[in-house]
Amino acid sequence: MIKVSVMYPNADGANFDIDYYCNKHMPMVAELVGDSMKGSAIDSGIAGGAPNEPAPFVAIGHLIFESVEEFNAAFGPNAKKILADIPNYTNTQPQIQISEIKA
Repeated sequence: MIKVSVMYPNADGANFDIDYYCNKHMPMVAELVGDSMKGSAIDSGIAGGAPNEPAPFVAIGHLIFESVEEFNAAFGPNAKKILADIPNYTNTQPQIQISEIKA
């Protein structure tokens, strides 16, 4: 199993509409990629590791797939539509990491 983490950096001037992300964007992604996505989660950043430190990311979306190949097969044909929706909820450029789930 793999996890695709889409991390939205917290920086000066960063805007992020978490309600839109939770209620519009992620459901759209789930519908587009279909059953190949085995699960998802959304983190909303509230703090960094030190006292009074801001969260390094305003939000992180996690998508679970069986393999990188299944992710690519599901995401690739829908990438244009998914990426075109980003300006509807943020002015940040997401960072993406694909990880193998070990536990």
